[in-house]
Amino acid sequence: MTQSPQAIKRGSARLWQLAFTHRILVSFACLLAILSAIFATLPFIAIYFIIKAILTYLNTGIAMDSAQLIGYGWFACGSAIAAVLLNFTALACSHFAAFKTLYQLKLDFIKHLSLLPLGFYSHHSTGELRKVVDENIEKIELFIAHQLPDLMGSFAMPIILFFVLIFFDWRLGLATLFPVILAYIILFKSYGQKGATKHFENYHRQQELMNNVSVEYVRGISIIKAFNLTFFSFKKFYDIVKTYRDYCLKITHSFETSMGLFLLLLNNIYLFLIPLAIMLSFHIDNYFDFALSTIFYLVFSVSITGPFLKLMYVSNQLRLVSTGIDHLDDILLTKLLPVPQNPQTVQNYTIHFDHVSFIYQQKLPLAPLAIDDVTFTAKQGTITALVGASGSGKSTIANLIPRFFDVDSGSIKIGDIDIRNMDNEYLQSLVSFVFQDVFLFKQTILDNLKIGNNHATMEQIIDAAKATQCHDFIESLPNGYNTVVGSNGIHLSGGERQRLIFARAIIKNAPILILDEATAFADPENEHKIQQAMIALMKGRTTIIIAHRLSSIIHADHILVLDQGKIRESGQHQTLLAQHGYYKNMWQSYTQTLNWQIVSTKSED
Repeated sequence: MTQSPQAIKRGSARLWQLAFTHRILVSFACLLAILSAIFATLPFIAIYFIIKAILTYLNTGIAMDSAQLIGYGWFACGSAIAAVLLNFTALACSHFAAFKTLYQLKLDFIKHLSLLPLGFYSHHSTGELRKVVDENIEKIELFIAHQLPDLMGSFAMPIILFFVLIFFDWRLGLATLFPVILAYIILFKSYGQKGATKHFENYHRQQELMNNVSVEYVRGISIIKAFNLTFFSFKKFYDIVKTYRDYCLKITHSFETSMGLFLLLLNNIYLFLIPLAIMLSFHIDNYFDFALSTIFYLVFSVSITGPFLKLMYVSNQLRLVSTGIDHLDDILLTKLLPVPQNPQTVQNYTIHFDHVSFIYQQKLPLAPLAIDDVTFTAKQGTITALVGASGSGKSTIANLIPRFFDVDSGSIKIGDIDIRNMDNEYLQSLVSFVFQDVFLFKQTILDNLKIGNNHATMEQIIDAAKATQCHDFIESLPNGYNTVVGSNGIHLSGGERQRLIFARAIIKNAPILILDEATAFADPENEHKIQQAMIALMKGRTTIIIAHRLSSIIHADHILVLDQGKIRESGQHQTLLAQHGYYKNMWQSYTQTLNWQIVSTKSED
């Protein structure tokens, strides 16, 4: 399913490319749909001969052949049944092909998302990606499973009808086809107008924005409730929904005239037939055959609108799905981080930054560097702490080590090997990362703990849980380690969730450990115990700590003081204090906050 950028087409051509991924099944479905359309017209042939028999009886008084009429009836019935069975088989084949395509497409898309650099997600929202997976890809399945057979049958129907209508009386046949052709010329002309195309694009873009803001609104509903905000006070959400409504109305208005004319022509074909029949009646010799043909065409014209309306609907859906596929392909064509041809492995776990610079918004000419010419070495078995104000570059340095991004200049090495020369999965296996933002999957606690090491034994898991003060509260849950997080009213506190994440890092047992303020949610009673567990865990490992509580890193082997993406100072705690620089100012501010206390403002009587 995965194709090179050169092989991927755009728009409707890309939709057809995806539709025929399983070519044999889809081709068979299309053939059966066309055969179904042919059999669906045969009952009208039977109706013609039945009408002819009735008119002959009324004109001549000759008794009708009942066996022949019954034969026509069975022929019509059999043709209708055959049409239904053929259509059912076509849909079965198309559904099978659609589900296989859907499965592979979603698998490729999710796999591609997992391989994209972390920077991709800072520019693409959760709501946008959810829409691609849940709606854009699902619409492809809907098109292949339902609309493609309908489209083939609907395209075949005009050709079939042309031969049927011309066979009995070509003049009345052309009068029947003329309004149909005129209706489609009007409709497709409206599809091609520049304003309609732009409205469709804006409609899709606005739908994605609405999905994203909806997710944000639901996630922030507790804040909205806490501050007694109403729906309309959440202006961003309200404006997005209103704009989405406006684009829907613009699309509707851009087609209202053409669609009105389209439906008017299709539903009133008899208005073209009757005047022509009256005019021809003055110039014919065989009134019987002419009357028979006129009655047949009047009956037939009422029933042919269905296939043409279906063709209009499917054509419109094809346009919508094609626009959604373009966005899907934009994500699939997002470049992955380069993969080394000959990946290398390391012999030791010393981390070395050599004149590293990195910028997040590369497309913005005035975007500042997140880190600028950073050089340092974190030796194996030592603790390196990163301190500094928010936005100073601490998290950026931590994110560059497991190659969530590629550096813009300089290099990062583990041992003597540039991380860009390592296999990505191998590099990820070297690093245990405890993020500042805690996230647990809605799975059992056991599954969450084993994410980093699926082969961990129960004994190893319990030991890690005990080391991080998790075991006791896990055992108190209804199903212990098999309790599903977030289900049946089971909710964990911030400190409990943080300790589970820390236990997960212990279970992974990687040689490099990155901690983003691992004790941030620990209460005073457990913080000391967790720090003792950290000391045991960090022994022999290369450890990077992003610290906000300076008291937690006073024993670090190496402290880097960052400011505006640069390393301003480096050294141990006491050495940095003696320099009377950035670090000492930070330490003084930190110690002052420890003495902060609430003072009553109530005036004394």
